[in-house]
Amino acid sequence: MPLGAVKVGLFAAAGAGGAGTGAGYFGGGNTGSTVDTVESFGFPSDTRSTLVATLSAARYSLAGFANSGTAGYFAGGKSSTVVDKLSFADDTMSTLGTGMSSDWYNAAGFANSGTAGYVAGGIEAGVGRTDAVTKFAFADDTRSTLGAVLTNAVDQPGAMANSGTAGYVAGGEYWSAGSVLVTTVDKFDFSDDSRSTLGTGLSAATVKLTGMANSGTAGYFGGGTTGSTVATVTKFDFSDDSRSTLGTGLSAATYDLAGMADSGTAGYFGGGYTGSRVTTVDKFDFSDDSRSTLGTGLATATWRLAAFANTSGL
Repeated sequence: MPLGAVKVGLFAAAGAGGAGTGAGYFGGGNTGSTVDTVESFGFPSDTRSTLVATLSAARYSLAGFANSGTAGYFAGGKSSTVVDKLSFADDTMSTLGTGMSSDWYNAAGFANSGTAGYVAGGIEAGVGRTDAVTKFAFADDTRSTLGAVLTNAVDQPGAMANSGTAGYVAGGEYWSAGSVLVTTVDKFDFSDDSRSTLGTGLSAATVKLTGMANSGTAGYFGGGTTGSTVATVTKFDFSDDSRSTLGTGLSAATYDLAGMADSGTAGYFGGGYTGSRVTTVDKFDFSDDSRSTLGTGLATATWRLAAFANTSGL
């Protein structure tokens, strides 16, 4: 997803789609037409269902983040200021009164579960590519703008988070007398929302990637394009932010996909574009980073979607 939509959290909880142990959610996107659909994958069985609740309006290129145990959020999207909130207690949808500050799309979402969610980068109406980071406090869903900004004003970056510690925003595209892709990985410390930039960065300048994380252990960025579509999955160890590249990678080179994780168990990369839109959902087992592909997949081939999870815990 250009919208990076990762959620890892600190609480074991049951969403209606999660059969008592949580669930991952993919929402919105484009299937040939823009959709308002939200699909749920129950943990640990990976069974798929389509929620009765839908987004308040069909949209694509939106961002996702979640307050695990409580609610997930679908923010912005092409020609949209809307932030929809999905209650994990009963999978019902409501719309925040605050919303985004303007029409905002191609951004990445991440969260510090129990505290706040963040929307970073993308394209903002009246601004263009932006380095801004918007924060939603989970206590009351109020919106603020961080003083710290991204290193570059980029659209279509990816994001993930080590909940309780820091969020990471990677890659994207900015404009400097032409399109420039970046390897930059910015890190936001949740203690004070200050930004630093990793010395490692991505192994290649990449846009239209997504992220997910095993909170407390490692974060992953997958897919995207470097000029050519890639299947690469890059891993950042949270103990020292060192980077490695998985030997497995995605089952196919894919961009404009979405990621989410059942922290402590497995991460998922779903949907996207491989030359055509796909239903594929790849699962990475956190015990050994091995990859499998779900037999179910998305109900409809979709790209430019968002994802988050109500994780079953650490």
